[in-house]
Amino acid sequence: MSISRGGSTALDLAPLLDASNNSDNSDTEAKSNGALLNASSSHSHRDKERERDREREEADSAVFVKKVGSAVFYGISSFMITVVNKTVLTSYAFPSFLFLSLGQLTASIVVLGAGKRLKLVNYPPLQRNTFAKIFPLPLIFGFNMIFGLGGTKALSLPMFAALRRFSILMTMLLELKILGVRPTTAVQISVYAMIGGALIAASDDLSFNMQGYTYVMITNALTASNGVYVKKKLDTSEIGKYGLMFYNSLFMFLPALLINYFTGDLQKALDFPSWNDPAFVLQFLLSCVMGFILSYSTIVCTQFNSALTTTIVGCLKNICVTYLGMFIGGDYVFSWLNCIGINISVMASLLYTYVTFRRKQAPDKQSHLPSSRGESV
Repeated sequence: MSISRGGSTALDLAPLLDASNNSDNSDTEAKSNGALLNASSSHSHRDKERERDREREEADSAVFVKKVGSAVFYGISSFMITVVNKTVLTSYAFPSFLFLSLGQLTASIVVLGAGKRLKLVNYPPLQRNTFAKIFPLPLIFGFNMIFGLGGTKALSLPMFAALRRFSILMTMLLELKILGVRPTTAVQISVYAMIGGALIAASDDLSFNMQGYTYVMITNALTASNGVYVKKKLDTSEIGKYGLMFYNSLFMFLPALLINYFTGDLQKALDFPSWNDPAFVLQFLLSCVMGFILSYSTIVCTQFNSALTTTIVGCLKNICVTYLGMFIGGDYVFSWLNCIGINISVMASLLYTYVTFRRKQAPDKQSHLPSSRGESV
C-alpha cells in the first residue's frame, strides 16, 4: 500500500496479481507434470506388458522346438534300430534275439557308467531303495526289449509295423486311467483308424506267424506301460532320466543273462560263425549302441510330450519302415488287402501327427513338462 500526494490512499495490486499469476502457473505446471507422469507410467506399463508377451512367446517357441525336436530324434532313433535289428536277426540269420537284448543292456550300462565317470551325465548313486523307487520300470523295460526283438525276428517289417499300432490304443487307455489325460476327439478318430487299418492288414497276412503275433502284442502292452510309467517317474522321482536308463539296464542285466544261459541262447550266440565277419560285428555293435540311444530318445520325447505322443511317433516312423521293409529281410508276402490295410494305418498316423503337432495359439500347460529330470524297437 502506498500514500499518494493528494492525501488519498490507493491499493497497489501488482504484487497480488503477480502472486496470482505465479499460483496459476504453478497449478498449470503441476497438472502438466502429472499428465506427463501418467503418460510415462502408461507407456511404461504397456512396455512391460509387451516385454512379458515377448518373453512368453519366446518361452512357448522354445517349448515347441523341444517338443518337435525330441519327437524327431526319437523317430529317427526308432527307425534306425528297427532296420539294424532286422538286418542282424534276419539278413545275417543271427540265432538269438535274447543275446542281442543282452548286448543292448550292456551298452547302456557301459556308456552311462563311463559318462558319469567323465562327468558328462549325472544320476544318484545306487541305494537300497533305488529299485523300489523305479519299480516296475526295470521289468517293463527289459521284457519290452526282449519281446520287441523277438517280434522283429519273427515277422516281416510291414506287418510288425502295422501290429505295433495296437500299442497306441493301449497307451491312450492307460494315460486316461493312470495320468488322467483325456485325448481329443480328433486324436481318438486317428487312433481308431490306425487300429482298423492294422486289423485289415492282419486279416490277409500271407506270412502269418503266431509266435511273432504273440510277441508283438506283449510288446504293445509293455510299450504302453513303459511310456506311462516313464512319464510318471520323471514327474515324481529324483533319479532323473539318466538314472532311470542306467538302473533299468543294471537291474535287468542279470535276469537277461540267466534267461540266455538257461534257454541255451548264450551258447548258440557264441557259436555263431559270422563273428569273423567285420560287417556283421559292426552291425551287431551298432544295434547295441542304438539300444542305448533309443532308450535316451524315448525318455526325452516322453519328458517334453505325452506318453501317447511318444508311442505314436514310434509307430509313425514305421511309415518308412513299412515301405522299406518290403525290400529288407525278404520275408514280406504282398497281397492287396494287406497292402490297403497297411496304408490306411499309415494315413491315420499322418492325421495324428497333424493334430498333435500343429502350432496352437494357446500355450500348452507347463504342468506336463517336468522341470528337470523304452519302446525298444
